[in-house]
Amino acid sequence: MNQFENAMKQLDNASKIINLNSDVHEILKSPERVLTVSIPVKMDNGSTKVFTGFRSQYNNALGPYKGGIRYHWNVSLEEVKALSFWMMVKCATVNIPMGGGKGGIIVNPKELSEGEIERLSRGYIEKIWRDIGSDKDIPAPDVYTTPQIMAWMRDEYEKLVGHSDPGVITGKPIEQGGSEGRGFSTAQGGAYCTRELATKLGLVPSETTVAIQGFGNAGSFMAKILAEMGYKIVAVSDSKGGIKSDDGLDISALTVYKEKTGSVVGFGSTEAISNEEILELAVDILVPAALENVITAENVGNIRAKSIVELANGPTTPEADEILKEKGIIVVPDVLANAGGVTVSYFEWDQNIKGEHWSEVDILEKLEKIIVDAFHEVWETKEKYNIDMRTAAFVKAIERVASKMEI
Repeated sequence: MNQFENAMKQLDNASKIINLNSDVHEILKSPERVLTVSIPVKMDNGSTKVFTGFRSQYNNALGPYKGGIRYHWNVSLEEVKALSFWMMVKCATVNIPMGGGKGGIIVNPKELSEGEIERLSRGYIEKIWRDIGSDKDIPAPDVYTTPQIMAWMRDEYEKLVGHSDPGVITGKPIEQGGSEGRGFSTAQGGAYCTRELATKLGLVPSETTVAIQGFGNAGSFMAKILAEMGYKIVAVSDSKGGIKSDDGLDISALTVYKEKTGSVVGFGSTEAISNEEILELAVDILVPAALENVITAENVGNIRAKSIVELANGPTTPEADEILKEKGIIVVPDVLANAGGVTVSYFEWDQNIKGEHWSEVDILEKLEKIIVDAFHEVWETKEKYNIDMRTAAFVKAIERVASKMEI
């Protein structure tokens, strides 16, 4: 089953629970528009190479399409369609006025020079500029794309339309109209969800053990924020391996160590563990913050965490999800747990449209209210229908989108 088929299965499940209008259900089975473009790029050696790019605009009932652009060798049309559907669900789950979109280019950016990446980025915008804009579709960074790439894309778009439109793209550098707090917003939203979950489960922070798979941008900030909140981080990992300490890790010292050595492996008097083993630790809260599809039908039987907070996109396969339900393990799904990123992207757009720049304090105050309110709405939906939190998030999101579509 490919990603888009998985997404449609989730749509069907939510639709049955709320007895969704059959016409709305039929419309939601397809993106509203999908662009497939060929992007010729003059390479440094003088040759021309043609890259394939996509942009899926799934649904804009709640507001302009919103979603990242990824540069990856495995990008496919089915993946981009699925991700744009999930972006629609994510925006609707946290009730921000944005629809769902996603883009991608089939490329290994590690094989390109900076100049080639700039020409590719500008070339992509040349092909899709008529279909984006601050009132239509607002791209953002995703896998292997950066604030610099967003700045090139905004510049190219503004050259083509002939006027300034800073809200056309989010995830820009601060100097280009980017938002305070964007760098750690995904983790901050995840930390708010973790705190609310711990409260629901009656867990005391100082006695609550947390394992985090992935110590990249999102995972390292999650560890830092949770440690500051008083939680006991007992294990972390990165692409080279993991470490464990039953006494808890000193996250500040670990961050400095990783900056120096490039990995968490070998830090202090810790026990070495693998990325597979970290998922199977008997902790209160497991945070997959790295890759998709790491909790599968093969290893779900070994999962001993009491609960899971999905900071990564799609870390749990649908088959594993069913088994986690049976085991009574609560999963705070990615469409809620990592929605801090898209929420602050929405704030960036809002600031750009109004010509304002908000402080980090203002950003965090607004973010906390949105994420906490969404968490409790999803929890209440879970209780109302006696379903898991992922299905509850989809139910709440589809209800919101359907309501606008029916009107």
